[in-house]
Amino acid sequence: MRIGAHVRDDEPLAAAAENGADVVQFFVSDPQGWKAPVEHPRAAALRDVSERGVLDVYVHSPYVINVASCNNRIRIPSRKAVAQQTDAAATIGARGLIVHGGHVRQGEDPAEGVENWRKLFERQADRGGFATRILVENTAGGDSAMARRFDALARLWDAIGDFDVGFCLDTCHAHAAGEDLPGIVDRVRAITGRIDLLHCNNSRDEFGSSRDRHAPIHEGTIAAEQLVEICATVDAPVVLETRPDSQADDIAYLRTQLDS
Repeated sequence: MRIGAHVRDDEPLAAAAENGADVVQFFVSDPQGWKAPVEHPRAAALRDVSERGVLDVYVHSPYVINVASCNNRIRIPSRKAVAQQTDAAATIGARGLIVHGGHVRQGEDPAEGVENWRKLFERQADRGGFATRILVENTAGGDSAMARRFDALARLWDAIGDFDVGFCLDTCHAHAAGEDLPGIVDRVRAITGRIDLLHCNNSRDEFGSSRDRHAPIHEGTIAAEQLVEICATVDAPVVLETRPDSQADDIAYLRTQLDS
């Protein structure tokens, strides 16, 4: 079991060493902006540890990206940004780029959002595909979200599942979206056929809250034992997106429980 955390972008290797992590995830540009990534100062070292299997590297895309949007001023920059992010991720040997499923606005047809996702892959296929595999992540809220509830995720996967696309399961997001966690790995695999990465996060809020607020393993409304069970069955690398001061303890706890 490979376990790690979302870490600071400037020194991901140092953060991995501090946490005892096998996996790192970080941003390669401003998570709240559209500015294109620049070359990471540790690009060569990150690529080296990734290629040698010492460390699994993942990149999380900026939160502003919304591929599903029906608004041209958001959708078109989002397509461009995804391509830029995958190119930057490839230079550091990343195994995947995590992209939120996105949403359409109230009153708009979610089917248009699904079609916009499909067009993203179709257009890029004409250019030889993306430099790094995209991992679509389930989200916590929004009635018109593409990947909040699993019935919506199934419609999205029917449209994009034939492309080279992966899936990232977030436990906090699923809990907040009102999806039961017992048996969730099998339910997701029945839809997507795969889980490439697990975001193992507890939730500060109650089941079905639609609120995306992560908590350390022992501090949220999800039983720690439930999170351990998901990690044990997922057969994918695990990333904690929790407070930096809790990550080393959370990684150590998961390792102890999974090795017992």
